[in-house]
Amino acid sequence: MKPKGQNMNNTTMSYTSWRQKTGMVGTILLAIGLAGCASQGDMTPDLANMNILRPSPDLPPQVVYRIDDHRYVSLENYDSCYGDHYYVDTRLGLHTKIWTDNLSEYRGRLVNADPTGMNIVIPSAPAITCRDKGCNVRLAYSTDAGRSFKYKQYMHSFYPTKDSENYSVLVAQDGFYVVKTHEYAKGKIDNRVTKFPLASGIDLEKPYPNGLHDEYLSNKPLPPLHTPSGQERLSCDATIRPSSLPQAK
Repeated sequence: MKPKGQNMNNTTMSYTSWRQKTGMVGTILLAIGLAGCASQGDMTPDLANMNILRPSPDLPPQVVYRIDDHRYVSLENYDSCYGDHYYVDTRLGLHTKIWTDNLSEYRGRLVNADPTGMNIVIPSAPAITCRDKGCNVRLAYSTDAGRSFKYKQYMHSFYPTKDSENYSVLVAQDGFYVVKTHEYAKGKIDNRVTKFPLASGIDLEKPYPNGLHDEYLSNKPLPPLHTPSGQERLSCDATIRPSSLPQAK
């Protein structure tokens, strides 16, 4: 089941302990690794429903990505940088769950610049090794101002976090660009660009409505898009941990 949009004023969440036994952390990491390579390497967002972290009253939410003064992605109920990620819009009263993961492992550029505020895209790039066939890595996208999110594959990789360094995701009013930068010779760069359409209710993994299609724009000039806040990289302070857990020395 995919995560649903939730209003922060009426959401009640329950969490189970993620440290009931000493070996629980290893079990969790194993499950993540298996999920990354299962089903022909399809990295689905189903882990977003695994509420394995217990809220801590002394653990403040972290803003890992800010779009502007009232819209951002928060990390909550976490250990280091692994936890529940929410899209927050304080003006609209939105607190929509996106994923349970470490989204700051995406090391590429991210620009959300739709002036209407309707289109939002947040990529992932899990720090796992995808053996055999590799992983189909996904991003989350919204066409209703962050009230709900769907998921779309944007990368196939054996090392998602490392490979994400070569990616840029740029969001505009009519769609978003996925740019993969490839150095094929010393001093020569090739930008492979795909523009995906965004429209109300569109499912990018099903046939598009009439008139909408992907565009391949490799090495063509792109519009000068910038996140209003100026932040174009996901960030997280990995030293912040719940007080109930042993602190790093």
